Amino acid sequence: MEPRKQKEIEYYDKQAKRWLVESPDKKWRGDFEGFNPHLLRSYSFCYSLLEKHCRDKEILDYGCGNGVHSVFLAKLGKKVIGIDLSKPSLHIAKERLKKTGLAYKAEFLFMDCENMNFPDNSFDVIFDGGTFSSLDVKKAFPELARILKPEGMLVGIETLGHNPLANLKRSFNKRRGKRTEWAAEHIIRIENLKEARNYFNKIETNFFHLFSWLTFPFVESSRLEPLLKLVEEGDRMLLKLPFLKKYAFKVVFTFSQPKKHD
Repeated sequence: MEPRKQKEIEYYDKQAKRWLVESPDKKWRGDFEGFNPHLLRSYSFCYSLLEKHCRDKEILDYGCGNGVHSVFLAKLGKKVIGIDLSKPSLHIAKERLKKTGLAYKAEFLFMDCENMNFPDNSFDVIFDGGTFSSLDVKKAFPELARILKPEGMLVGIETLGHNPLANLKRSFNKRRGKRTEWAAEHIIRIENLKEARNYFNKIETNFFHLFSWLTFPFVESSRLEPLLKLVEEGDRMLLKLPFLKKYAFKVVFTFSQPKKHD
């Protein structure tokens, strides 16, 4: 296995094991940092797309991690398959589905997102909840196009890598061991989304959090949620300006009409 992959696995294995020991029950609703994505406009928009396209469909939770999105997908879909290379994370994902009574609708597999074992045209919907930064997208994109059905859709939400302040924070996080070197340096950029056009005929993007990302560390406090919503509304207005979109913190996108290469 490539060293970069091994380092990603080691990082997320460590995160998962720590989370299992330290996290109280309430954190089962969130990610490894206890953050609840449902609070953000970007995720609300992303989930609205999933609600529209996932009803009674075969869904792949691509790089599912600890299954923070798998419960929502299982409620919507006919069947959800989550894949990841972190076995402790997959364990958490399975337990999360058991706690919600949805284990019968989900399956979690140890699998490489860049080299999947699924047959061609396997899934109606693929969900990417921030996995691309851990991958080599030049290897991931053709695999995604291969396993997506011709009429299917990939729905994704990723952090963008153009905002100078966010990049500075990311650099500090890398030094503190809160991000791997690969992930910190491979945050999705506009050129990556353009590259996806080599594998999908239709790509749509929506941008979020020009400034509101600065409030994220504080939004678990209910008193500060109104501040988040206020700043998000300001972001929405500013991000109507095309030249500002690349500096958004999050991008929600859909890839469809996959190109089937022989």
